[in-house]
Amino acid sequence: MKQFLLFIMICFTWINTYGQSDFGSVKFKAIAPLNTAPVPKETKPSNTDAPLIKAPDLFKKPDVVLPSGSKYKIGETKSFSMEQTNNFANPGDRVKEKMTKDLDKTLIKEGLREDDRLLVKIDKNFGEIRTKSKYFVVKYRDFVYIDGDLIKATINGQMIGDIKELYSSYGQFIFDLKEGFNTFEMEAYSKGTSGGNTCEFKIYDDKGVLVRSEFWDNWDKGVKGKFVIVKE
Repeated sequence: MKQFLLFIMICFTWINTYGQSDFGSVKFKAIAPLNTAPVPKETKPSNTDAPLIKAPDLFKKPDVVLPSGSKYKIGETKSFSMEQTNNFANPGDRVKEKMTKDLDKTLIKEGLREDDRLLVKIDKNFGEIRTKSKYFVVKYRDFVYIDGDLIKATINGQMIGDIKELYSSYGQFIFDLKEGFNTFEMEAYSKGTSGGNTCEFKIYDDKGVLVRSEFWDNWDKGVKGKFVIVKE
């Protein structure tokens, strides 16, 4: 009986030893866990177009209207040109224009510039001159802008010399006086290129004494200035 038990124990020990050495020599590979995350559904991009927007072109003036049908893009390709252009909007232009208008008004107001909008169209009577002089000398000039103003002078209906052109320096003409009343007229024979006729004139007697100094400003063509000269 003892021998039988000893045999069983030896057999058990041998099986256990053999199993450990067998399993010890086998290498096990770990199995990766299953991917149980839900698979996203494949979606197709929609065919909706992007908003119809076009960025402003920095090389154009602000008042250019962008076409509504353009898609978003920056500028446009242009062909190369050697021609010099200036398409930038200058904010100082408006100020410059206003200053120029204000200056023009001031010059016109002070009689330093002519203006067709303010033309004098009515003849003027300069009044009466009494003298003992045998003749008068009239000196004349354009006191504003030399632009081709012409004048015509008459004494008692007779033309004195030729048609006179006004310059910045004085020109002159001389006419005799008869006893009693004499009618002396000076006419704006033309307008200049920049506006009405502008004339300054001075009347001297036969002794060189200044008798009268007058001027007219911005007269229309054909307007006359009249003096009645009484020779005593």
